[in-house]
Amino acid sequence: MNTGLFYLNVFGAFVIVVMLVQVLAAMQQLGLPALAGNRDDLTLSGFAGRIERALNNSLIALAMITPAVLALHFTGFATASTALAVQIFLVARISYVILYSLGIPWLRTGVWLVGFFCTAFLYSAALKIPIA
Repeated sequence: MNTGLFYLNVFGAFVIVVMLVQVLAAMQQLGLPALAGNRDDLTLSGFAGRIERALNNSLIALAMITPAVLALHFTGFATASTALAVQIFLVARISYVILYSLGIPWLRTGVWLVGFFCTAFLYSAALKIPIA
């Protein structure tokens, strides 16, 4: 497994952990009967709401970065630079979830941008034509 795929898998595992934390926070706030129901009109607030939004954002980030990392792997375009970009993405996304769940807005936005630019970089690297 190359470095990019490794860090992609670490991010996927991290998202699973965030999902568990989100469920536990929601259960603490609303109770198991409410969560086991249809969840119509349920609104989470405070930490539970923030971690839910961070989870949703992380799922989108996972869906966005996965094709780029896979394309780099299968085309053979993966390099040390793309591996570093996935590593920076991972650190930025973990930082984002922590900052969002703690309610720290501007720094959270900054690390979101870092992750976004890493994703954009990976797509630009995957779309390049190799020079023989």
